Amino acid sequence: MSSPTQPVPVPKFQAIADELAQAIVSGQLAPGEKLLPHRVMAKRLGVTAGTIGRAYASLERQALALARVGDGTYVRNMDAHRADPDPDTALTYIDLAHNIAISTDETDALQQSLVQLSRSPAATAGLLDYQPEAGMQRHRAVGASWLRRFGTTGAWRRVMVTHGAQHALAAVLRTIARPGDTVLTESLSYAGLMALTRSMRLQVIGLEMDEEGLLPDALERAVLTYGSRLLFCTPSLHNPTTSTMSMQRREAIAELVRRHNLLLMEDVVHAAAMADPPPALSSLVPDKSFLLASFSKVMAPGLRVGYLEASHPWLDKVAASIRSDCWMVAPLMPEIVTLWLENGAAEQLIERQRADIAQRLHLARQCLQDHVLRWAPDMPHLFLPLPDPWRTQTFSAALRQAGVLVRTMDHFAAGRATPPQAVRISLNAAGSIERLRDGLQTVARVLRGDTTPG
Repeated sequence: MSSPTQPVPVPKFQAIADELAQAIVSGQLAPGEKLLPHRVMAKRLGVTAGTIGRAYASLERQALALARVGDGTYVRNMDAHRADPDPDTALTYIDLAHNIAISTDETDALQQSLVQLSRSPAATAGLLDYQPEAGMQRHRAVGASWLRRFGTTGAWRRVMVTHGAQHALAAVLRTIARPGDTVLTESLSYAGLMALTRSMRLQVIGLEMDEEGLLPDALERAVLTYGSRLLFCTPSLHNPTTSTMSMQRREAIAELVRRHNLLLMEDVVHAAAMADPPPALSSLVPDKSFLLASFSKVMAPGLRVGYLEASHPWLDKVAASIRSDCWMVAPLMPEIVTLWLENGAAEQLIERQRADIAQRLHLARQCLQDHVLRWAPDMPHLFLPLPDPWRTQTFSAALRQAGVLVRTMDHFAAGRATPPQAVRISLNAAGSIERLRDGLQTVARVLRGDTTPG
């Protein structure tokens, strides 16, 4: 394997542009958000206004920002921009950054379900009434039955319906945490957790990991050091590292949860794609855990339906949080998912997702066969440690200049944990196999130090 060319030192304005670009791509700066005025940003960073002007101009050239005369510079809506049909004004990126379900047959399934509902006036009318905070009993029962794939009991009274796993996590944290509390998690963890903890004034501590995920010794040290009793983790198909815990590791973590009276929040969102997932860590400590599941990564991101399983006393408290927040989960979407679970459409969609992931994984391993990769069956991501002398920011900037977006590890870094020199490559956001191949081949070229068009 040829060695990459030594990166050229980045000019100051370009370093600033790269940092801002990463914040835009990662979502830290939202579409439509106004960037600081040149002089304000210059004073904050200790540079000249001219340097900031050149940095903002670089963002414009990358189609990440838009300057409005007399008004300022704004973050551009990249989704709308990618749809711009004018090749002279648009820079089209190949998206290997975002984590979304691969589009399969979900639109047809939705249309069939809507037709079915339209022919059942009595059932449809019930969907427009107030419902219990935990969801309709039928929806909970069907969801509980589906959760059995993770080793749960299938008891519907332990399950409530949510607007996705993020909603469930927010409701749980509002129930069990108070401002100033510490949440323990993997050193690389779910970005949505970090967003929630910031908004709730909670502290996050990132814990050491290995190839199986969270290390038991690191967890015990943190519990003794910080006195925390809140743990969030992803034992199966961890995002972004793709790791899955062995049963021995799960039992060791469960023992610590019992011994130190911890409360576990477990993410099984990506594990929903597994044909035969290992027992959830929560199934080993059912009275001390919250199992968070959804269909957003295996069927459709707009299908905001999730399930939360916990012991009944905790569900009553979480239901109170949901009631104070949105009163109830709107029942139309859960009804559609319930129909899909009952008629087999859900399993067919997940099987199709799994097959498409396998096809894309095969392609990715071919395109990047000369490089060290971490991957797992049924996981639509690659974890790519960067070879020397590459560093994350210079590598992602070089890819961006070549028209490819990836996700850097600062997006996942928990607390003050130092992110590794690595990127996550998502295989599911590229619109076609051909486009994915082009993006992966570009990644391979940039790794070799060759940034000329292929």
